[in-house]
Amino acid sequence: MAKAFQKIYTQITAITKATCSLKAEGVGNDELATVNGKLAQVVKIMGDEITLQVFQGTEGIPTNAEVVFLGKAPSLKVSDQLAGRFFNAYGEPIDGGPAIEGKEIEIGGPSVNPVRRKQPSELIATGIAGIDLNNTLVSGQKIPFFTDPDQPYNQVMANVALRAQVDKIILGGMGLTNDDYLYFKNVFANAGVLDRIVSFVNTTENPAVERLLIPDMALAAAEYFAVEKHQKVLVLLTDMTLYADALAIVSNRMDQIPSKDSMPGSLYSDLAKIYEKAVQFPEQVGGGSITIIAVTTLSGGDITHAIPDNTGYITEGQLYLRRDSDIGKVIVDPFRSLSRLKQLVAGKKTREDHPQVMNAAVRLYADAANAKTKLENGFDLTNYDTRCLDFAREYSDQILAIDVNINTVEMLDITWGLFAKHFKPEEVNIKQALVDKYWPKA
Repeated sequence: MAKAFQKIYTQITAITKATCSLKAEGVGNDELATVNGKLAQVVKIMGDEITLQVFQGTEGIPTNAEVVFLGKAPSLKVSDQLAGRFFNAYGEPIDGGPAIEGKEIEIGGPSVNPVRRKQPSELIATGIAGIDLNNTLVSGQKIPFFTDPDQPYNQVMANVALRAQVDKIILGGMGLTNDDYLYFKNVFANAGVLDRIVSFVNTTENPAVERLLIPDMALAAAEYFAVEKHQKVLVLLTDMTLYADALAIVSNRMDQIPSKDSMPGSLYSDLAKIYEKAVQFPEQVGGGSITIIAVTTLSGGDITHAIPDNTGYITEGQLYLRRDSDIGKVIVDPFRSLSRLKQLVAGKKTREDHPQVMNAAVRLYADAANAKTKLENGFDLTNYDTRCLDFAREYSDQILAIDVNINTVEMLDITWGLFAKHFKPEEVNIKQALVDKYWPKA
């Protein structure tokens, strides 16, 4: 209902599939409005010509529809009551619980001033050995999962949420099926970890354009816990490809000229606005942090598509999921995955042998890949080739598979055990001092 003295407009000058335009004064960018009772948001201001994006679409809206501006941008009420709750794209509870009481803040604000940032230096252990051994994450890092749509990426996200050693997990689900939504809800509830997880969910039943609000909602909650409560926060966003598709829908309906792969020309800045919210705060201001892991599904495995291509320029590496046909499991691919910040914690916040073990294991895994190519082309294998292939199968099964849940010490000990089982110390090529200390004794 319109408040007293609130201006009501009833003359729409243009309507597209997703937007409507009218003349109005005193309106702010990103301001919310209702158009014929449907929620909308200001997306363009040209003098007194205002363009509104209608979240549920403009079908059924006449040119004399009531347009009421609400005088505020999308916002979220933040407090400790957020923990354990599920919300929609507007920050409204969808779990049957009470409304949140707290301070109302606008979403989608600017990223942290670089002067207030600290170089990331704290380990984020996920419990997934394929990540923690070869592509160690650092607090304040931004990194995507690149994966084919048929991979169990939401299960991986749920596992990270259960295992990650952080204070709060913020889940932003975009275009989730009802099965995925219920999966997250049941997994979190059954594991007894709801008290540290906040979830914002847009399902396939909701309008696609509502997905555009989910990352900003999730990051507004993350900023509250990181800045106000000085906590270590991990934000999980899935699926950023569906987010970008929603951007394209709105862009096309506004008759904007598309860029590469039908994506809007603003795709890079739209993604950067989200990913650049990752930050490690210095101890002087509490030392909280926001780390972002985001799923980007690939179309036909095409990593050159505009969405992963732009993502790769912004983020600090990528984690790549693929099915290993030799063991029949999904693994974190050590060849196509990369954490550009792992050197800041590997061997410093983990055991001293971590960098050498990591490098040696990947080198031997590469030798196994070469041996596999020789085998496929009909060449004879050497004894070393055979041992590399045996090592690679066990390494994939015991370390790289996404169902492996061990701590950083265990993953190093297991890898040393695989070295000793298949190779001589001189073949592994690790510093003698570390071999003397960690090579399994017969």
